[in-house]
Amino acid sequence: MKDLNTSPHAAVVESLKAKGVKYVLASFVDMHGVNKAKAVPLSHFDQMMEGSELFTGAALDGVPQEVSDEEVSAHPDRDAIVQLPWNRELAWAPSNLWLKGQPFEACSRNILKRVTDEAAAMGYTFNLGIETEFFILKDGPDGKPVPIAEGDTLAKPCYDVRGLLDNYGIVDEIVTAMNELGWDVYSFDHEDANGQFETDFMYADAMTMADRVTLFRLMVNEMAKKRGWYATFMPKPFADRTGSGAHYNMSLASIETGENLFKTAHDPRGCGVSELAYHFIAGVLKHAPAICATIAPTVNSYKRLIRQGSSSGFTWAPIFVCYGNNNRTNMLRIPLAGGRVECRAADISSNVYLGAAMLLAAGLEGIKERLEPGPPHLENMYRYTDAELRDKGIRWLPRNLEDAVDAFEADPLSHKVFGPLMAKSFIDFKRREWVEYHNHVSDWELDRYLKFL
Repeated sequence: MKDLNTSPHAAVVESLKAKGVKYVLASFVDMHGVNKAKAVPLSHFDQMMEGSELFTGAALDGVPQEVSDEEVSAHPDRDAIVQLPWNRELAWAPSNLWLKGQPFEACSRNILKRVTDEAAAMGYTFNLGIETEFFILKDGPDGKPVPIAEGDTLAKPCYDVRGLLDNYGIVDEIVTAMNELGWDVYSFDHEDANGQFETDFMYADAMTMADRVTLFRLMVNEMAKKRGWYATFMPKPFADRTGSGAHYNMSLASIETGENLFKTAHDPRGCGVSELAYHFIAGVLKHAPAICATIAPTVNSYKRLIRQGSSSGFTWAPIFVCYGNNNRTNMLRIPLAGGRVECRAADISSNVYLGAAMLLAAGLEGIKERLEPGPPHLENMYRYTDAELRDKGIRWLPRNLEDAVDAFEADPLSHKVFGPLMAKSFIDFKRREWVEYHNHVSDWELDRYLKFL
């Protein structure tokens, strides 16, 4: 074992030891954004930082390797290591995967890094805020999921104070942990479905935000589990309730000064963003169908992206490729304060590393090619008929996972961003997912057809 006093990481190790940390999780994500790791004792911290922890990619979804291939190794980002608030003996170290001495092309974190490096070469930092929506549920008497609070039954529970207070213990634990980690939560609430909550916290650069959302999903699951409940990041667990989004709030800042380059006081289109932002918007709209496969990546995602289907009215989820001002019926919304662009098609099941990479790459293309998005839509897009939409040249977002994967496969940007290995792995996996779903005989079909014909 190396003498920790001569280690280049001695200060970090001593700091973790002083906090009571025993093990570090050398962690990365699979295609779904789900944490995978090996636990490493502090006495082996140096070796871990040099890539000692090896993983067989063929054992995981979206780490495209054959069983005969050399293992990938995790190289932790030392500056991103944090102690876990719910288990202080553990620290979490988000890592980049390497293979044969080089960054592994198909690692989600490496994919985002490639695109943020491209942005940096153009003079930009990609800042990102994610609105985390999620459900905390328990099994009811019949085994079906129900809210943890018996009184959480309102038809329109959004922002309900009683509903929030009935669930205060677990929500406060989550928010307290987020603030301990330095995420700066500025609000939280009961959302528009029973058992559903949202936390809003300060934006950060895209890599930091992707790390945080990845850890958030792990953390909320663990905190719910110790109480005998569970958290779900399934986009649409209930047919008659709103789903869980993960709105991506995006802006570009000057890499030299930190100035928000999307913000302006002089916007002739009236939305409060700069020409640079409009070029970015145009790039995202151009590639929206392909992007959708990464920000709405499951069969269930497309049961959220519908016009109606909530007991409280509209679903608030976008269904068209369009943008506008503070209008929640657009895929891309520019909030009242301006200075940022919110993508509302994203849901909480998304792997933020991959979703952010696709959105940023599309936006950068819009900037490089000086694309124009056309005038903003200020009207309720849900009110248009199909014929009116066709007349206006407004496209639908993909209607299901198969359509989204078709668009992803057909778009050269997807292959550029993901690289050939990950693009093929993603397409193949999602096509299998669609076929399995399509071949499944559901309760709805049995109820409708079994004794009808």
